[in-house]
Amino acid sequence: MPELRKDPIVERWVIISTERGKRPGDFEEETDVRKGGFCPFDPGNEDKTPKEVMALRDEGTAPDTPGWSLRVVPNKFPALMVEGELGRRGDGLYDKMNGVGAHEVIIETTDHNEDLADMPLNRFTDVMVAYKERINDLKKDSRFRFAMIFKNHGRVAGASLEHSHSQLIALPEVPSRVEREIEGAKRFYSYKERCIFCDIVTQELSERSRLVTENPTFLAIAPYAPRFPFETWILPKQHMPRYEDGPREIYESLAQILGEVLQRLNKALKNPPYNYILHTSPFNDPHIGDVSHFYHWHIEVMPRLTKIAGFEWGSGFYINPTPPEDAARFLREVQL
Repeated sequence: MPELRKDPIVERWVIISTERGKRPGDFEEETDVRKGGFCPFDPGNEDKTPKEVMALRDEGTAPDTPGWSLRVVPNKFPALMVEGELGRRGDGLYDKMNGVGAHEVIIETTDHNEDLADMPLNRFTDVMVAYKERINDLKKDSRFRFAMIFKNHGRVAGASLEHSHSQLIALPEVPSRVEREIEGAKRFYSYKERCIFCDIVTQELSERSRLVTENPTFLAIAPYAPRFPFETWILPKQHMPRYEDGPREIYESLAQILGEVLQRLNKALKNPPYNYILHTSPFNDPHIGDVSHFYHWHIEVMPRLTKIAGFEWGSGFYINPTPPEDAARFLREVQL
């Protein structure tokens, strides 16, 4: 019998289609064939990207030259432009503003063929720390209210370049999906005086049926009402409203568990395309204000195994053929 499950945070309904129940090997493989050829992210091609805004470099090497292990550069084809004023204005009953924001690319490795999941822990940690440093820098700009970190891995997931990278977009508005999470968390807190994410952590650690893995600082779970097969969330075990506030040890622990999750997904699903997204607290937003008591940052990892079609677009419901309890069990049982 199929089930309807309700996400307790945003109150989104999901259909768990047990009649179609799918194991890892049942999904059609979306295999990316590496094309090779010229890559602007490879060492020696630094002049083919905009000037770096941050880099981890060998001592004595100059900016925008070889000798780096990680670079952050503005996106050459940005979704938003960093220059200018917001210019909020009306157009009859509509609202608009100038397309102001920041769009950066985090080039995670010098090796064109290295995947994030295969990186040694110290360099994976460097990537997580780079996210922190770029958020802290961009939040100083009063025009920006939210920083979205995301990674598209594989052509099907939207990656236009093979070289491993992630992206950051600083926005003048809080995205509606994050705002819905905040509203749901605030509603729960006003009723129970507890963080809903902390309650989820407590329940998942107690029940363990949807637990994928854990370490002393984080846990990875298949959420109760996942939109996609093998969707996995990583949450801090202790209440942490802002990603960018932690010491390096936090990001080392995050790198360890995120790396393990990606490795388990790769083994179980034969290197699937995926997206991951960081949801953290907004900043500089006078309407939302302080969310530190009830919001809890987390990373959502979403393998791209199914397609969203008319029913999903029209209804807002998602159909997931793999119950999260089964997905978590499959991933737990992967031998690394």
